[in-house]
Amino acid sequence: MPQDFSVWLKGMLRQRGMSQKELAAAIDVTPAAVNAWVGGRSEPRYDKISAIAEALGVAVEDAVSRRPPGASSSELSWIFRKAPADGGREGGNAAAFAFAANLEVLAREATQNSLDERLPGGGPVTSRFTLHELTGQHLDDFLEALRWSEIEKHLHAAADPGQKVGRVLLDGLQELQRTQRLVLLRVDDFNATGLTGPDYADGRFARVVRRTLDSGKAGAQGGSYGLGKAALWAASRFGLVLVNSTLSESQDGRCERRMAGRLELPWHSLGSDEFAGPAWFGVRDPERADSARSWWGDRATAESLYLEREDSVPGTSFLVVGAYDGSGDTEELTEMHERLVGGIARNFWASMVGGASAGPLLRASVASWRNGYVVRPEENIDPHQHEPARSRAVKAFLDGKTVSELTARGDVLRATVTLKLPRPKDAPAAGPETPVTHDAVLLITPADGDEPRPDHISYMRATRMVVRNKKVGDLPLGHRSFQAVLLAGAATRRETPDVVAAERLLRASEPPEHDDWTGTEDLTAMYVRGARQCVINFKRDAEQSVREALRTADAGRSEDEGPEVLRELLRLDPPKVSRTQGFPTIHAIEGHVDEHSAWHVTVSVRCPEREEPWVLAPVVRFMGRDGGGMPVQWAGELIPVENCKLTEGGNLEFRGRRGKFKGVTDPSSHPVPATMSCIEVEVPRAKEARA
Repeated sequence: MPQDFSVWLKGMLRQRGMSQKELAAAIDVTPAAVNAWVGGRSEPRYDKISAIAEALGVAVEDAVSRRPPGASSSELSWIFRKAPADGGREGGNAAAFAFAANLEVLAREATQNSLDERLPGGGPVTSRFTLHELTGQHLDDFLEALRWSEIEKHLHAAADPGQKVGRVLLDGLQELQRTQRLVLLRVDDFNATGLTGPDYADGRFARVVRRTLDSGKAGAQGGSYGLGKAALWAASRFGLVLVNSTLSESQDGRCERRMAGRLELPWHSLGSDEFAGPAWFGVRDPERADSARSWWGDRATAESLYLEREDSVPGTSFLVVGAYDGSGDTEELTEMHERLVGGIARNFWASMVGGASAGPLLRASVASWRNGYVVRPEENIDPHQHEPARSRAVKAFLDGKTVSELTARGDVLRATVTLKLPRPKDAPAAGPETPVTHDAVLLITPADGDEPRPDHISYMRATRMVVRNKKVGDLPLGHRSFQAVLLAGAATRRETPDVVAAERLLRASEPPEHDDWTGTEDLTAMYVRGARQCVINFKRDAEQSVREALRTADAGRSEDEGPEVLRELLRLDPPKVSRTQGFPTIHAIEGHVDEHSAWHVTVSVRCPEREEPWVLAPVVRFMGRDGGGMPVQWAGELIPVENCKLTEGGNLEFRGRRGKFKGVTDPSSHPVPATMSCIEVEVPRAKEARA
């Protein structure tokens, strides 16, 4: 709702530094009339509003609509946060170190945030990545528009080679000086909410531009830590990002060109002045000391900063200034282009697949420019080109064309994998309507002949971003190559209580990188004991369902597949004797050193399935710096804990797929004190089992 005229006028007088008496003289009215307008006792006529607008230097439309005026480029400046009085110092934003500093991570995190902000019921969100290399006059004009002269001295002051962030800044400054070249990476999304909300109070703008580790997300969304936005700043050599947002909900009567900038530096000093590090680019706020507000920009300013949006569709444009790949693998513009394409395709191919009953959630593209000229034209990413088999599987699911048995190469088998839902700690005791399980959708389809990585399963939920790709092990001998997709939570396209519960559980089980479902601090804090095991069992059951489906498909494979001669040559008959695949391996190990300098270890062992038991002779070694290990002795007998027992020879006999034992090392056999060592445990087969 538009604010009262009295509030608008009072704010504008404060912003312009003009008194009521000065305004009265400028528009030829009495000071009492202005005082009545400011106090809300009366409102001026239209002709006086027009005169007020002229006196204040704002558009008449702004005065009539009682909205903040657009800011001219001359009003913009960088405002640095002063260092705290208690002498505290920060060496940079810790959130930026949560991820690897490379372009693929940036593409993943930025696109996930765009998907999370997709407008409901409005079609796919469009995500565009544009690289722009600047040299010569184009570079000079951009740095002038950016007020580079205001921040360059701060960058040099913060470029301390003794600190991690300082080394990156120093390298960036030296690279700019040496090459006279700057790469901008612009990340646009369209059909998204935009940075709505006030400058300082709670809202999307404050969470992205003002705050750190504040996600504010809930429901079926990918992010949960508030870390994804930090990937944008981490991808800048200078920790510098600008934004231009078109809002889906007006703020103070405006929607288009809400602009701001943020610079992430460590603590630094200039002369006797000390600065905490962060700085903001905008209009100085007269109501808050040393603070810059976002501004409502004009086309010319947006264009000079390479931030003008092509239309009024809601969404946000982020400009990463001095974009680079921190891994050092890519430096040239075309290499950066290909890295972005690959990162988006690997992580979001399923989000870009559409079907008869539902369109895609995402459209994505990458383009590259140099000084206003196209280097690589806009490349629209086609999921069926990058992930043909898996994209076929998701499309068949969306089209309702899955099958219960694989009989042809293009078939997509659909199965169910059950996720047990543990009770949240904040929930009352389970009632008759409380969901206790969630049925996820497993899709399996034959891999195309030229796929480089067959026999993998992709886990996903919510917006169908790939959480993890994992190779399925212990597959049947001679199986068909395949690709599998596990759709959980909202990705199943159901709207039932179990879907909401599954989203909450899996979201809590994801680490900051959102690259697995596993045990996390969130999971421990939110759920009763056993939640981690529910998630682990879910993934295990998904892989086992794949194996069972392949065995069924191979058993029912048609005998008339191909000519008789080829069929005889390619036939793989089942073995006539019991055979095993692989060897027992260590699944997990926990340990500590006691007061007698002995290692106490608890070891979990994973064994391939077979009828006969595995008899193992665990060995413990002290590891050296060269990677070699020196065997040490166990103190006494090993202690069976789960699915194993001691043999007469002192070894361990395991039955089943998992087992656990405990052991204590003999300090008299240690080459060095235990507190100075690290150890390794192996589980070779015992000699008595080979006899």
